[in-house]
Amino acid sequence: MPESAGTKKVVVLDYGFGNVRSAVRALERAGADVELTADRTKAMDADGLVVPGVGAFAACVEGIRAVRGHEVIGRRLAGGRPVLGICVGLQVLFEHGVEHGVDAEGLGEWPGVVERLQAPVVPHMGWDTVEVPGGSTLFEGVEQERFYFVHSYGVRDWVLETKGRTRPPLVTWTEYAGDRFVAAVENGPLTATQFHPEKSGDAGAALLRNWVRSL
Repeated sequence: MPESAGTKKVVVLDYGFGNVRSAVRALERAGADVELTADRTKAMDADGLVVPGVGAFAACVEGIRAVRGHEVIGRRLAGGRPVLGICVGLQVLFEHGVEHGVDAEGLGEWPGVVERLQAPVVPHMGWDTVEVPGGSTLFEGVEQERFYFVHSYGVRDWVLETKGRTRPPLVTWTEYAGDRFVAAVENGPLTATQFHPEKSGDAGAALLRNWVRSL
């Protein structure tokens, strides 16, 4: 644990969705001073903002918008302030999510669509390795470890093209039953994981410590 003077303040956005208590405890163990709140000022002022998510894409987007979380996320990113999305908290950052034939609008931080995994059995539930690109700070020291997933939908195509104008995001992939999908993204201040680091044992704890240290 870092000394109190250097402890990073992290807000977990409380919008009614997500396994927030386990995320709060995991971030505390990672050395952060954590508060669960929907207060926009506190969410703006924190060193890091975590956006959890469990359940349906459209309902999570609606919940985030109801507490004006989309405004906080946008303003933080415009100022280079770190944001971490977890599970559906990753998915809602994309433009669209298609569930049960319904196309719902996401927060649009990244182009792309969240769709049902093309695997014989869903949900994808359990531990899997990830394909980490070189230069990752999020996965430093845990590149070969397994992480815990539970989801039926994912981003199967990464379509953002920077064309050399900005540093390209680092995209981590996972393969499940022959279907490949985005497992994590590191894009400047915006980071997100499809898996649950708070449920991923020592590897997830190390990943969260990496993120907290980066704040």
